[in-house]
Amino acid sequence: MRANSETIDISIVIPAFNEEKRIINTLNLISGFFDNKKLNYEIIVVDDGSRDNTVGVVKESGIKRLKLIQNAENNGKGYCVRACVLSASGCYILFTDADNSTPISEFDKIYPYFGRFKVIIGSRYIKKSDIRIKQPLYRRFVSRLGNILIRNILNCNLYDTQCGFKAFEKSAAKEIFKRVTVKRFGFDMEALAISRMLGYEVKEVGVSWINDPKSKVHIVKDSIRTFIDLLQVKLNIWLGRYK
Repeated sequence: MRANSETIDISIVIPAFNEEKRIINTLNLISGFFDNKKLNYEIIVVDDGSRDNTVGVVKESGIKRLKLIQNAENNGKGYCVRACVLSASGCYILFTDADNSTPISEFDKIYPYFGRFKVIIGSRYIKKSDIRIKQPLYRRFVSRLGNILIRNILNCNLYDTQCGFKAFEKSAAKEIFKRVTVKRFGFDMEALAISRMLGYEVKEVGVSWINDPKSKVHIVKDSIRTFIDLLQVKLNIWLGRYK
């Protein structure tokens, strides 16, 4: 894709909740990275009812090509990503995490597949992936167990549905995310299940990933929620609700 004055090549979507200490570094890294590319881009931050100064930090960042969406209350990561995707203008839409756990430079690994695949996802668990700072053993165990359950219950051949680094071609993204119903962390697996049902081939690409010890994911509460979401997605598939 070549940049021109009319087309936005890539929209970068960042959901944020109480990220005043991390968001500015991530925004600077992303804007600096894409300023050096021959791509027109936009960055969309959706603040999910933060109780800290996330909104103020984003507004004062001085970063061009930045849009801010504010939720009055906390709705969940899935809700935020869905809202951003449906409002994004880029030919491809990439969502990534506010902590930059998958460095934005990993975009260079998925970009060669633009135009060839409509859905490209980063993966921590396949060849050429690189986990630079690992999670504690108990978190790794829960993560791997979750992936096994997802693969078997959804009959899915992807090794990592939950890595927060995914790109969707615009038209496919709109079709997929208008059907997404899960508001919290289980939205990834729902989006990928819908992708499969709509006939989109998913390309899984190994990426680097750095565990942040300050992760806001609650290992017990959020794992239970995600398992319930998994069962709901399976039920939705059986009932034909994604058609």
